[in-house]
Amino acid sequence: MTSGAAPGPTAVGARRESRQQERIRAKAPESHLRAGLKSATGLVLGAGAGQRAGMVLAVAGLALAVTVPATSAAGQPVGNQLDSAQVSQITAAPERELSFPRPAVTSSLDADGKLHKALTVSAGKVSPDAAKGTLQAPLDTLTSSSPFGTRINPLTGAAGEVHTGQDYAVACGTDVHAAAGGTVTFSAWHEYGGGNRIVVDHGNGLSTTYNHLSVLGAKVGQTLKRGDVLAQSGTTGASTGCHLHFEVMVDGTTVDPLGWL
Repeated sequence: MTSGAAPGPTAVGARRESRQQERIRAKAPESHLRAGLKSATGLVLGAGAGQRAGMVLAVAGLALAVTVPATSAAGQPVGNQLDSAQVSQITAAPERELSFPRPAVTSSLDADGKLHKALTVSAGKVSPDAAKGTLQAPLDTLTSSSPFGTRINPLTGAAGEVHTGQDYAVACGTDVHAAAGGTVTFSAWHEYGGGNRIVVDHGNGLSTTYNHLSVLGAKVGQTLKRGDVLAQSGTTGASTGCHLHFEVMVDGTTVDPLGWL
């Protein structure tokens, strides 16, 4: 009976070497993967601090999704801010109309601010576009009864009279408002047909006059704000009925008030 010969040293060494190579090949993907992750993490951290990056790496034939935590400017990880924030929800019925009002926005170009800007030059040099809308209506409701310009005198019937303002029909005793802020320079009887008359100086050559008043409610030297009640309408002086004769004067010359209202 014969038995097989014992393997020689050469054969044993060959088998050991084969097993070592198999172990190396088995560990290779893991080592490559770790190296790839380390490299990818470094690239992400260097490319954008404070951000989350999702990367897909193909390492050793495997698709690997990697999420890199966000870091602060100092390099310290920071948590998701939404995790600690308190989020409130707004709910409403489907048929309910939602409105989001915004606060009123004011500007230095509104009201007297716009007028002051226009009057940085002499009133006589203010352009029509800049002048328009700088004065407030002297009455709550304007009902024109006689425009600015040439007309037939309603008292004498003479043709060619130059009407120096705008006439607005209104009941006697109606409040008359200052067209803009200014100082009262005249408040008395006007001997040239204006009856009870008030003149307000708005500065830099611009003034307004209010005529045929029944009550004078402002005194010379008084400071008025835009919209202040300064008088009540009437039919004093050269008048055929209750109305307000409103004038705008630029450097002492009457102009059409509609260019400033």
